[in-house]
Amino acid sequence: MDNNKPQYKKKFYPINQDLRSYLEHYKRVTRTNVFYDDLLRFQGSIAVFDKDDNDTLWVRVYYNEFEKVEIDNSLKKIYTLLHADGDERNIQFLNVDYIDFCTFGNSQPFRVKIRNILNDNYTHFYIKKADASRIFGLELEHILSPNRINFLVFEDTLIEEHIVGIPGDVFIENNLKDCEEHEKAQIAKEFVKFNERCMIGLLGDMRAYNFVIVPIYDFDQRVFKIRAIDFDQQSYEGRFRLYKPHLFKENLPFNLLVKEKLNKNAIEQYQNEERSILVKRLLDSESRLKRLLLAMKSTNLAPPEHIEQLREEVYQFTLDKDFKKADSMGEIVEVALNFMKRNFRNIDF
Repeated sequence: MDNNKPQYKKKFYPINQDLRSYLEHYKRVTRTNVFYDDLLRFQGSIAVFDKDDNDTLWVRVYYNEFEKVEIDNSLKKIYTLLHADGDERNIQFLNVDYIDFCTFGNSQPFRVKIRNILNDNYTHFYIKKADASRIFGLELEHILSPNRINFLVFEDTLIEEHIVGIPGDVFIENNLKDCEEHEKAQIAKEFVKFNERCMIGLLGDMRAYNFVIVPIYDFDQRVFKIRAIDFDQQSYEGRFRLYKPHLFKENLPFNLLVKEKLNKNAIEQYQNEERSILVKRLLDSESRLKRLLLAMKSTNLAPPEHIEQLREEVYQFTLDKDFKKADSMGEIVEVALNFMKRNFRNIDF
Protein backbone atom coordinates (compact mmCIF):
# COMPACT_ATOMS: atom_id res chain seq x y z
CA MET A 1 0.00 0.00 0.00
CA ASP A 2 1.28 3.47 -0.91
CA ASN A 3 1.21 5.53 2.30
CA ASN A 4 1.53 8.71 0.23
CA LYS A 5 -1.56 8.03 -1.85
CA PRO A 6 -4.46 10.43 -1.12
CA GLN A 7 -7.21 8.59 0.76
CA TYR A 8 -10.16 10.23 -0.96
CA LYS A 9 -11.09 11.27 -4.45
CA LYS A 10 -11.22 15.03 -4.19
CA LYS A 11 -14.53 16.69 -4.97
CA PHE A 12 -14.93 20.00 -6.78
CA TYR A 13 -15.44 23.06 -4.59
CA PRO A 14 -17.55 25.91 -6.03
CA ILE A 15 -16.39 29.51 -6.44
CA ASN A 16 -18.07 31.67 -3.80
CA GLN A 17 -18.74 35.39 -4.06
CA ASP A 18 -15.57 36.40 -2.18
CA LEU A 19 -13.38 34.47 -4.59
CA ARG A 20 -15.32 35.72 -7.60
CA SER A 21 -14.86 39.32 -6.42
CA TYR A 22 -11.13 38.69 -6.06
CA LEU A 23 -10.94 37.27 -9.59
CA GLU A 24 -12.86 40.21 -11.01
CA HIS A 25 -10.57 42.70 -9.23
CA TYR A 26 -7.45 41.10 -10.72
CA LYS A 27 -8.89 40.69 -14.23
CA ARG A 28 -9.19 36.91 -14.09
CA VAL A 29 -12.85 36.88 -15.18
CA THR A 30 -13.89 36.81 -18.81
CA ARG A 31 -16.81 35.92 -21.06
CA THR A 32 -16.94 33.12 -23.60
CA ASN A 33 -19.54 31.26 -25.65
CA VAL A 34 -18.20 27.79 -24.87
CA PHE A 35 -18.30 26.06 -21.50
CA TYR A 36 -16.56 22.94 -20.23
CA ASP A 37 -19.87 21.06 -20.38
CA ASP A 38 -20.32 22.07 -24.04
CA LEU A 39 -17.08 20.29 -24.95
CA LEU A 40 -18.34 17.10 -23.31
CA ARG A 41 -20.90 16.72 -26.11
CA PHE A 42 -18.40 15.19 -28.53
CA GLN A 43 -19.66 12.61 -31.03
CA GLY A 44 -16.71 10.25 -30.75
CA SER A 45 -13.02 9.91 -29.97
CA ILE A 46 -9.81 8.05 -30.81
CA ALA A 47 -6.94 7.20 -28.49
CA VAL A 48 -3.80 9.37 -28.66
CA PHE A 49 -0.47 7.53 -28.64
CA ASP A 50 3.01 8.99 -28.19
CA LYS A 51 5.91 8.53 -30.62
CA ASP A 52 6.70 5.15 -28.99
CA ASP A 53 3.10 3.93 -29.42
CA ASN A 54 2.32 4.21 -25.71
CA ASP A 55 -1.23 5.18 -24.75
CA THR A 56 -1.12 8.74 -23.39
CA LEU A 57 -4.54 8.38 -21.69
CA TRP A 58 -5.73 11.32 -23.80
CA VAL A 59 -8.34 10.87 -26.52
CA ARG A 60 -8.84 13.09 -29.56
CA VAL A 61 -12.48 14.12 -29.76
CA TYR A 62 -14.64 15.21 -32.67
CA TYR A 63 -18.00 16.93 -32.98
CA ASN A 64 -20.79 17.08 -35.53
CA GLU A 65 -20.20 19.56 -38.33
CA PHE A 66 -22.63 22.22 -37.10
CA GLU A 67 -21.26 22.27 -33.54
CA LYS A 68 -17.63 22.13 -34.69
CA VAL A 69 -17.83 25.48 -36.47
CA GLU A 70 -19.31 27.19 -33.42
CA ILE A 71 -16.89 25.51 -30.99
CA ASP A 72 -13.82 26.31 -33.13
CA ASN A 73 -14.79 29.97 -33.38
CA SER A 74 -15.30 30.18 -29.62
CA LEU A 75 -11.95 28.48 -28.93
CA LYS A 76 -10.11 30.89 -31.21
CA LYS A 77 -11.72 33.79 -29.35
CA ILE A 78 -10.56 32.25 -26.06
CA TYR A 79 -7.02 32.16 -27.46
CA THR A 80 -7.19 35.90 -28.18
CA LEU A 81 -8.45 36.53 -24.62
CA LEU A 82 -5.49 34.64 -23.15
CA HIS A 83 -2.78 36.05 -25.40
CA ALA A 84 -4.01 39.30 -26.96
CA ASP A 85 -6.45 40.79 -24.46
CA GLY A 86 -9.32 39.84 -26.77
CA ASP A 87 -7.93 41.48 -29.93
CA GLU A 88 -9.56 39.51 -32.79
CA ARG A 89 -8.03 41.33 -35.77
CA ASN A 90 -5.94 38.30 -36.74
CA ILE A 91 -8.40 35.62 -35.73
CA GLN A 92 -8.84 34.52 -39.36
CA PHE A 93 -5.26 33.22 -39.30
CA LEU A 94 -5.91 30.90 -36.36
CA ASN A 95 -6.84 27.26 -36.72
CA VAL A 96 -7.99 24.72 -34.13
CA ASP A 97 -5.84 21.71 -35.00
CA TYR A 98 -7.37 19.37 -32.42
CA ILE A 99 -9.17 19.03 -29.10
CA ASP A 100 -8.02 16.29 -26.73
CA PHE A 101 -9.79 15.02 -23.63
CA CYS A 102 -7.91 13.53 -20.66
CA THR A 103 -9.49 10.40 -19.21
CA PHE A 104 -6.98 10.22 -16.35
CA GLY A 105 -6.94 12.24 -13.15
CA ASN A 106 -9.39 14.33 -11.20
CA SER A 107 -9.96 17.39 -13.39
CA GLN A 108 -10.37 15.61 -16.77
CA PRO A 109 -9.34 18.64 -18.85
CA PHE A 110 -9.68 19.40 -22.54
CA ARG A 111 -6.44 20.36 -24.30
CA VAL A 112 -6.79 22.64 -27.32
CA LYS A 113 -4.08 23.14 -29.93
CA ILE A 114 -4.26 26.48 -31.75
CA ARG A 115 -2.03 27.08 -34.77
CA ASN A 116 -1.21 30.27 -36.68
CA ILE A 117 -1.52 29.28 -40.33
CA LEU A 118 0.77 32.11 -41.48
CA ASN A 119 3.89 30.84 -39.72
CA ASP A 120 2.89 27.40 -38.39
CA ASN A 121 3.56 28.42 -34.78
CA TYR A 122 1.20 26.80 -32.30
CA THR A 123 0.34 26.71 -28.63
CA HIS A 124 -2.01 24.88 -26.29
CA PHE A 125 -4.46 25.84 -23.60
CA TYR A 126 -6.74 23.85 -21.32
CA ILE A 127 -10.41 24.05 -20.48
CA LYS A 128 -11.50 22.56 -17.16
CA LYS A 129 -14.33 22.55 -14.69
CA ALA A 130 -13.71 25.48 -12.37
CA ASP A 131 -12.67 24.36 -8.90
CA ALA A 132 -12.04 26.82 -6.08
CA SER A 133 -9.08 24.94 -4.58
CA ARG A 134 -7.38 24.72 -7.98
CA ILE A 135 -7.88 28.46 -8.52
CA PHE A 136 -6.35 29.21 -5.11
CA GLY A 137 -3.42 26.97 -6.10
CA LEU A 138 -2.92 28.89 -9.34
CA GLU A 139 -3.05 32.23 -7.54
CA LEU A 140 -0.67 31.16 -4.77
CA GLU A 141 1.74 29.88 -7.42
CA HIS A 142 1.49 33.25 -9.18
CA ILE A 143 2.30 35.10 -5.94
CA LEU A 144 4.74 32.80 -4.13
CA SER A 145 6.77 31.23 -6.93
CA PRO A 146 9.09 32.81 -9.51
CA ASN A 147 6.54 31.85 -12.19
CA ARG A 148 3.64 33.84 -13.57
CA ILE A 149 0.35 32.02 -14.21
CA ASN A 150 -2.09 32.99 -16.95
CA PHE A 151 -5.69 31.79 -16.53
CA LEU A 152 -9.26 33.02 -16.91
CA VAL A 153 -12.58 32.03 -15.36
CA PHE A 154 -16.10 32.29 -16.77
CA GLU A 155 -18.87 31.05 -14.48
CA ASP A 156 -18.01 27.36 -13.88
CA THR A 157 -15.36 27.06 -16.61
CA LEU A 158 -11.61 27.49 -16.08
CA ILE A 159 -9.24 28.33 -18.95
CA GLU A 160 -5.52 27.78 -18.34
CA GLU A 161 -2.49 28.63 -20.43
CA HIS A 162 -0.16 25.70 -21.16
CA ILE A 163 2.93 25.51 -18.92
CA VAL A 164 5.94 24.58 -21.04
CA GLY A 165 8.37 21.91 -19.83
CA ILE A 166 9.24 18.22 -19.72
CA PRO A 167 6.98 16.23 -17.36
CA GLY A 168 9.02 15.02 -14.40
CA ASP A 169 8.35 11.32 -15.02
CA VAL A 170 9.33 11.68 -18.70
CA PHE A 171 12.49 13.57 -17.69
CA ILE A 172 13.45 10.76 -15.30
CA GLU A 173 13.00 8.14 -18.01
CA ASN A 174 14.45 9.93 -21.03
CA ASN A 175 16.62 12.87 -19.99
CA LEU A 176 18.15 12.51 -16.55
CA LYS A 177 20.72 9.89 -17.57
CA ASP A 178 22.15 12.24 -20.20
CA CYS A 179 22.69 15.13 -17.78
CA GLU A 180 26.25 16.03 -16.80
CA GLU A 181 27.24 15.80 -13.15
CA HIS A 182 27.13 19.55 -12.54
CA GLU A 183 23.65 19.62 -14.15
CA LYS A 184 22.48 16.89 -11.78
CA ALA A 185 23.74 18.96 -8.86
CA GLN A 186 21.81 21.96 -10.16
CA ILE A 187 18.64 19.83 -10.52
CA ALA A 188 19.12 18.64 -6.92
CA LYS A 189 19.30 22.27 -5.77
CA GLU A 190 16.10 23.16 -7.64
CA PHE A 191 14.30 20.13 -6.23
CA VAL A 192 15.14 21.26 -2.68
CA LYS A 193 13.74 24.71 -3.44
CA PHE A 194 10.66 23.28 -5.17
CA ASN A 195 10.03 21.07 -2.14
CA GLU A 196 10.12 24.12 0.14
CA ARG A 197 7.64 26.09 -1.97
CA CYS A 198 5.15 23.22 -2.09
CA MET A 199 5.41 22.54 1.64
CA ILE A 200 5.05 26.18 2.70
CA GLY A 201 2.21 26.93 0.25
CA LEU A 202 0.46 23.60 0.99
CA LEU A 203 0.42 22.43 -2.63
CA GLY A 204 -0.11 18.68 -2.41
CA ASP A 205 0.41 15.59 -4.55
CA MET A 206 3.44 16.86 -6.45
CA ARG A 207 4.39 13.50 -7.95
CA ALA A 208 6.73 13.53 -10.94
CA TYR A 209 3.88 13.68 -13.47
CA ASN A 210 2.42 16.77 -11.79
CA PHE A 211 5.42 19.05 -12.36
CA VAL A 212 7.71 19.84 -15.28
CA ILE A 213 11.45 20.31 -15.70
CA VAL A 214 12.31 23.40 -17.74
CA PRO A 215 15.80 23.40 -19.32
CA ILE A 216 17.21 26.89 -19.92
CA TYR A 217 20.35 27.63 -21.92
CA ASP A 218 22.56 30.18 -20.19
CA PHE A 219 25.82 31.07 -21.99
CA ASP A 220 27.76 27.79 -22.09
CA GLN A 221 25.59 25.76 -19.73
CA ARG A 222 22.09 24.43 -19.16
CA VAL A 223 20.21 25.21 -15.99
CA PHE A 224 16.95 23.60 -14.94
CA LYS A 225 13.85 24.98 -13.26
CA ILE A 226 10.98 22.99 -11.75
CA ARG A 227 7.37 24.15 -12.12
CA ALA A 228 4.14 22.72 -10.79
CA ILE A 229 1.49 22.07 -13.45
CA ASP A 230 -1.31 20.48 -11.40
CA PHE A 231 -3.02 22.43 -8.63
CA ASP A 232 -5.97 20.16 -7.84
CA GLN A 233 -4.59 19.20 -4.42
CA GLN A 234 -4.09 22.73 -3.10
CA SER A 235 -4.79 22.77 0.65
CA TYR A 236 -6.89 19.61 0.58
CA GLU A 237 -5.05 16.69 2.16
CA GLY A 238 -4.87 16.17 5.91
CA ARG A 239 -1.47 14.49 6.02
CA PHE A 240 1.37 17.00 6.04
CA ARG A 241 3.69 14.55 4.27
CA LEU A 242 1.54 14.84 1.13
CA TYR A 243 2.78 18.43 0.75
CA LYS A 244 6.42 17.29 0.62
CA PRO A 245 7.43 16.19 -2.91
CA HIS A 246 10.59 14.44 -1.74
CA LEU A 247 8.51 11.80 0.10
CA PHE A 248 6.73 10.45 -3.00
CA LYS A 249 8.19 7.25 -4.43
CA GLU A 250 7.61 8.65 -7.95
CA ASN A 251 10.17 11.36 -7.13
CA LEU A 252 12.82 9.00 -5.77
CA PRO A 253 15.39 9.70 -8.54
CA PHE A 254 15.28 13.42 -7.72
CA ASN A 255 15.54 12.70 -3.99
CA LEU A 256 18.54 10.43 -4.62
CA LEU A 257 20.19 13.27 -6.54
CA VAL A 258 19.79 15.51 -3.50
CA LYS A 259 21.40 12.91 -1.24
CA GLU A 260 24.21 12.27 -3.73
CA LYS A 261 25.04 15.84 -4.74
CA LEU A 262 24.26 17.96 -1.67
CA ASN A 263 25.47 17.72 1.89
CA LYS A 264 23.39 18.75 4.89
CA ASN A 265 24.76 22.30 4.99
CA ALA A 266 24.04 22.87 1.29
CA ILE A 267 20.47 21.58 1.69
CA GLU A 268 19.87 23.93 4.63
CA GLN A 269 21.38 26.83 2.68
CA TYR A 270 19.06 26.28 -0.31
CA GLN A 271 16.03 25.85 1.98
CA ASN A 272 16.83 29.14 3.71
CA GLU A 273 17.44 30.89 0.39
CA GLU A 274 14.02 29.81 -0.86
CA ARG A 275 12.31 30.81 2.38
CA SER A 276 14.01 34.20 2.31
CA ILE A 277 13.06 34.99 -1.28
CA LEU A 278 9.55 33.69 -0.66
CA VAL A 279 9.16 36.21 2.18
CA LYS A 280 10.30 38.98 -0.20
CA ARG A 281 7.60 37.90 -2.66
CA LEU A 282 5.05 37.95 0.16
CA LEU A 283 5.99 41.50 1.10
CA ASP A 284 5.93 42.63 -2.53
CA SER A 285 2.40 41.24 -2.98
CA GLU A 286 1.01 41.95 0.49
CA SER A 287 -2.21 43.63 -0.63
CA ARG A 288 -3.04 40.98 -3.23
CA LEU A 289 -2.21 38.13 -0.85
CA LYS A 290 -4.40 39.64 1.88
CA ARG A 291 -7.37 39.72 -0.51
CA LEU A 292 -6.68 36.16 -1.62
CA LEU A 293 -6.45 34.82 1.93
CA LEU A 294 -9.72 36.54 2.89
CA ALA A 295 -11.42 34.69 0.03
CA MET A 296 -9.62 31.46 0.92
CA LYS A 297 -10.73 31.61 4.56
CA SER A 298 -14.36 32.01 3.49
CA THR A 299 -14.24 28.97 1.17
CA ASN A 300 -14.70 25.34 2.16
CA LEU A 301 -11.71 23.51 0.65
CA ALA A 302 -11.48 20.21 2.53
CA PRO A 303 -13.38 17.88 4.89
CA PRO A 304 -13.24 18.88 8.58
CA GLU A 305 -11.14 15.83 9.48
CA HIS A 306 -8.45 16.93 6.96
CA ILE A 307 -8.30 20.38 8.56
CA GLU A 308 -8.01 18.93 12.07
CA GLN A 309 -5.28 16.49 11.07
CA LEU A 310 -3.25 19.02 9.09
CA ARG A 311 -3.29 21.77 11.72
CA GLU A 312 -2.11 19.26 14.35
CA GLU A 313 0.67 17.86 12.15
CA VAL A 314 1.88 21.31 11.10
CA TYR A 315 1.82 22.41 14.74
CA GLN A 316 4.00 19.42 15.65
CA PHE A 317 6.38 20.43 12.85
CA THR A 318 6.62 24.14 13.75
CA LEU A 319 5.45 24.32 17.42
CA ASP A 320 3.61 27.50 16.43
CA LYS A 321 0.48 27.65 18.61
CA ASP A 322 -1.36 29.78 16.05
CA PHE A 323 -1.94 26.61 14.01
CA LYS A 324 -4.07 25.27 16.89
CA LYS A 325 -6.52 28.14 16.32
CA ALA A 326 -6.91 27.59 12.55
CA ASP A 327 -10.42 26.49 11.59
CA SER A 328 -10.03 26.29 7.81
CA MET A 329 -7.44 25.48 5.18
CA GLY A 330 -7.25 29.18 4.37
CA GLU A 331 -6.36 29.97 7.98
CA ILE A 332 -3.69 27.25 8.03
CA VAL A 333 -2.09 28.77 4.90
CA GLU A 334 -2.29 32.24 6.45
CA VAL A 335 -0.62 31.07 9.68
CA ALA A 336 2.08 29.26 7.68
CA LEU A 337 2.90 32.39 5.68
CA ASN A 338 2.89 34.56 8.81
CA PHE A 339 5.26 32.07 10.44
CA MET A 340 7.58 32.48 7.46
CA LYS A 341 7.50 36.26 7.68
CA ARG A 342 8.32 36.26 11.39
CA ASN A 343 11.19 33.82 11.10
CA PHE A 344 12.81 34.72 7.78
CA ARG A 345 12.13 38.43 7.28
CA ASN A 346 15.66 39.50 8.26
CA ILE A 347 17.59 36.78 6.45
CA ASP A 348 19.74 38.28 3.73
CA PHE A 349 21.71 36.12 1.30
